[in-house]
This record gives sequence, C-alpha cells and structure tokens, in this order.
Amino acid sequence: MKRSGFADLPLHGGYVPHWLAERMTKLGTGISESILHHYGAAEFLTRLSDPFWFQAFGCVMGMDWHSSGITTSVLGALKRGLNPRAAELGIHICGGRGRHSRNTPDELRAVADVCGLDGESLVRASRLTARVDNNAIADGFQIYQHTFIVTAAGEWAVVQQGMQAERGLARRYHWHSTTVRDFTCEPHSAVVGEHQGDIMNLVDSHALPAQDALLAIARERPDATLREARHLVVPRHHDVRAENVDLRRLGAVLAVAYEREFRDFASLLLLEKLGPRTLQSLALIAEVVHGTPTRFSDPARFSFALGGKDGHPFPVPLKTYDESIGVLRRSLDAARIGDAEKIEGFARLDRFVRAVEQRSDPRADFGAVVTHERAISPALGGRTAQLRLWD
Repeated sequence: MKRSGFADLPLHGGYVPHWLAERMTKLGTGISESILHHYGAAEFLTRLSDPFWFQAFGCVMGMDWHSSGITTSVLGALKRGLNPRAAELGIHICGGRGRHSRNTPDELRAVADVCGLDGESLVRASRLTARVDNNAIADGFQIYQHTFIVTAAGEWAVVQQGMQAERGLARRYHWHSTTVRDFTCEPHSAVVGEHQGDIMNLVDSHALPAQDALLAIARERPDATLREARHLVVPRHHDVRAENVDLRRLGAVLAVAYEREFRDFASLLLLEKLGPRTLQSLALIAEVVHGTPTRFSDPARFSFALGGKDGHPFPVPLKTYDESIGVLRRSLDAARIGDAEKIEGFARLDRFVRAVEQRSDPRADFGAVVTHERAISPALGGRTAQLRLWD
C-alpha cells in the first residue's frame, strides 16, 4: 500500500443545498464516466488518489473552492451517481461520513460477493488505512469520514478526512492500492505546509519499533512515508484571489470562450452551437477529464467553471450548469451507441485550449473576470446557498 497524498483545508460548517447536490451528482457522474470511457477504472482511482486533482474536481462541480466540505460532498455525489450503475461501470463506492463510515465493512463484503473478491482482505485494508491516519500519524486530526472506492478487479482507493476542531482545520488523506503511476509522476521529497509543531510520524522508516507495536493488531505494516506523498495546503482566506490562480491558463480558457476566432472553432470541436459562457465551463471540465498532473497545481482556477455555492468567485450559474451537464450527457449517450465523435470533442477542446495558451500570452485580468461574472450572474440564474439572485 502507498499513501498517495493529503490535503489541508479550512474546516467549514454549512450544508450543500439540494439544488446543488443534485447537479453535482449528475456532473460528477458524467465526468467520472468520461474518464472511465477514455482511460479505464485504474486511472480513475489514480485521479481520486491525487489531492490536487480531487480539489480541482470539487471546484469544477461548484463547491466552495477551499472548504473541507469538498471531500464529503464530492464523494457523496459520486456514491449517489455511480453505485446504481456499478455493474455497468465497474466502480463501487463504500462508506462515507460519520455513521455511514461504520457501514464500510458490510458494504465491502457485499461488493466482494458480487465481484468474486476477497472481502475480508478489503475490510482489513479499510481498517488499516483508517488506523494509520487516525493513530499512526499523531497530527491531531481525528478521522470522521472514510470512503473506500473499489473496482470490479479489486483495485482500490481510500479518501478519508479528519478534523482538528480547535484549530479550525481538516486534513484529507488519499490512499491507492497500487504504486501511484503516471498521474502523480512528480513525487515530492518533502511535505510543505503550515507549521503546526512537531508531528509524531509513526509510519516513518525510523520508527519501525513503535510502528510494529502499534500496528501489531492489524498484522500489517504500511510502506508509505509522509515524504512520499503529495501535499496540498489551501489558504484560509474565503475569497478566490489572483495569487490562487494561474492567470495564463485561465486566460487561455477565456480567450477560447470569448474571442470570435477561437469560439467558433471550439464550438465546432464539440459539434454543438454553444454560447461563450458554456464553452468556458466545458473547457475546464474537459481539462479535469484529460489534463496532465501539472495542470492541477492551482485547483482554485476550476471554480471559474461553475462558481461556488458561497458566492466565491461568483454564484453558481444554474443555466450554464444545466447546459454543461446536457452537453456532457449527450456526448456520453452517443458514445454508448458507438458514436464517439462528440465525446472525443472534449479531448480536442482541451488540446485546443493548451495550444492557444502556448501560442500567445492570454493572461487574464483577474478583477475584470470576477466583475464580469458577477454582472452576468442574474441572467444565468446565479445562486448561492444563502441567496437566490434571479428572483
């Protein structure tokens, strides 16, 4: 086993309203299905195991860009959307937050019975990852959310989250049952984050005696060390700021969406007659599906697809959200009956945006972009968890 990464996030309260949760389920399922179609189940687990990609995934679905709630809301959306189609897609999602995490062993045994897997081995892996992150890493975070994703072939990933209530922090941990491969091809030699005092790392190679004693009950030792994992540290400030975004990358997306010479060609790639705002959203969705690891170093940029429920960087544009889901769904449905032209259009769109980025210097004016998005928000059905802006 190998821990593939972890993320530090501000601990937020609140809730995900039904109008957003329903759309997150549809969009998250569509993006997942597209990844499965192009790259397979093993690659999908590799994506989930990367903390930067996972954060971008949550941002492109309209969640608060840096909130701890991204973890539970994204995994909840995937469980609702993918489990009913598990037999078709080969992905099973078990566990969840709070009391749902306690159902993980029984859910894993049920999946094992259906798929012909070793259920007790999966249950042991689930318990071990939880014990390591809750007990072997004495960093003060108590696990409250545990989700185990397993393929029909028996490969698995774990995403779990702990909280440190007194400091207002959450930490998300990612595990992958195989050595993390091409998607995390830039292994870090150290973890860089906000200093919080000394951490007792009992999975460090120098702590073998203590490790053996602590994990004897599990009869297994982890291979990973913290210095092998990718570490995402999200700032505490609530708003999205220019320094959180690669303005060149964002500028390329906006150029493709709004500059006539690019927009017409981009629409043609998707075989749809699309307005600029939907193209902007779809270009960022295409990058989540087809992007390479280095593209996710600034996950906040993906909040410029469909905003955030807290209104940062702008309210969720429901009309754009629904049109984006519709385009993605139509492409997937066509691919299922053998017409791959539309779904391949997303890959072509991603390549086109990168070509525009390389050919020129389309650096975005951050303030102007946010002002524009907020100005057009009422016309697009902009909505936040607190306020509907289009009544």
